[in-house]
Amino acid sequence: MEMVLDVYKRPIDPLYPVVCMDESPKQLIAETKVPIPASPGEVARHDYEYRRCGVCNIFLACEPLAGKRMVEITERKTKVDWACFIEEIAGQYESAEKITLVMDNLNTHNPGSLYEVFPPDKAKALWDRFEFVYTPKHGSWLNMAEIELNVLASQCLNRRLQDQSLLRRAVVACEHQRNAAECRVDR
Repeated sequence: MEMVLDVYKRPIDPLYPVVCMDESPKQLIAETKVPIPASPGEVARHDYEYRRCGVCNIFLACEPLAGKRMVEITERKTKVDWACFIEEIAGQYESAEKITLVMDNLNTHNPGSLYEVFPPDKAKALWDRFEFVYTPKHGSWLNMAEIELNVLASQCLNRRLQDQSLLRRAVVACEHQRNAAECRVDR
């Protein structure tokens, strides 16, 4: 726990950014009946019945002190998906010398995943770009990406979204709005 807290004490440095990463499943749900829209003095009404349309995964990475975040929607949460998201994070910080990445210690979050997805030279180059800091078991609350996922859930995911394209549009809109406002996490 102290190691993670020490990482958060570091000053903001574009050459050595501190980025937090987490993922969350999202159930895709469709309405079975047409909702009754809001009217003067009445709130919109939705039937409790719904149709389940599957699940997908939301990857989120944020740089809490800089007010930056990036979100990716995937069909699953596999080693391949994680490795591709790590590559995206590295691409966002091309000028950084080393990216400190705070994340939980899930079985897919290891160097072997990079080597299973990319050729050895590319996997090694990606691995060398990062300093991985794992939250302790039962300590995922230390990951500031959890805060961003909660904001995302309350601002744009707290409604029925029936497919990944609708989910992606909602998430991208929220991501752009929060990035433009440079919403930071206070330490």
